[in-house]
Amino acid sequence: MAFVTFDLFSTLIDSRTGGTAAFAQIAGERRWPVGAQPVYDEWDSRNKSSQKDTAGWRPFAEHSRRALADTYRVLGLGGDPDVDAGRLLDSMSEWPLWPDVPQALTRLRPGHRVGVLSNVDDAVFARTRVAPLVKTGDVLTSERLHAYKPHPAIYRRALAAGVDVHVPASARDTRGALGAGMTVVRVRRPGHSVDPAGPQPSWEIDDLSGLPAILGRLPG
Repeated sequence: MAFVTFDLFSTLIDSRTGGTAAFAQIAGERRWPVGAQPVYDEWDSRNKSSQKDTAGWRPFAEHSRRALADTYRVLGLGGDPDVDAGRLLDSMSEWPLWPDVPQALTRLRPGHRVGVLSNVDDAVFARTRVAPLVKTGDVLTSERLHAYKPHPAIYRRALAAGVDVHVPASARDTRGALGAGMTVVRVRRPGHSVDPAGPQPSWEIDDLSGLPAILGRLPG
């Protein structure tokens, strides 16, 4: 029985759609001069940069708040980043799964341990639509591992926890996992591509329905 982990916000959840919808509600209330999508993209980029630049660990909620404060400053938007970061995190309960996710995880569970490897706090993960689909003990968050992607430490600690295969979508997660020596099966998701200058995964699938066949061919 392989222990297979999935990235949360690119592989399992359509975070751009969910996050943009959350910012659209705030933008409508504030009558911002820019659309919600550029706000989400700016926040997401800054949030990931904050995680990448952190040695060790600090709460995901704090990264989100700092990234939102910087986003408001750069884009000249009015709002309280402390309050709005809370609203954004609360909205994650509504962020949609990619369509293939529920059936794929249900099919995998009888023969494999199905888990998550993600840069979130436990409380953030618990409110997502993925939470009911996996066992709590198989969820490896940054809060538990005290490291953030793409730092090698988080992947090494996942390996030490028994992970056999990781399923990312983003370039940074793919590069980080491969660099740490993990077996990677990458799923192609809209808006994500592999870094052409980075390491390339040996296996890629168009959606998660193709994962069982790949797992059946992997060594061990």
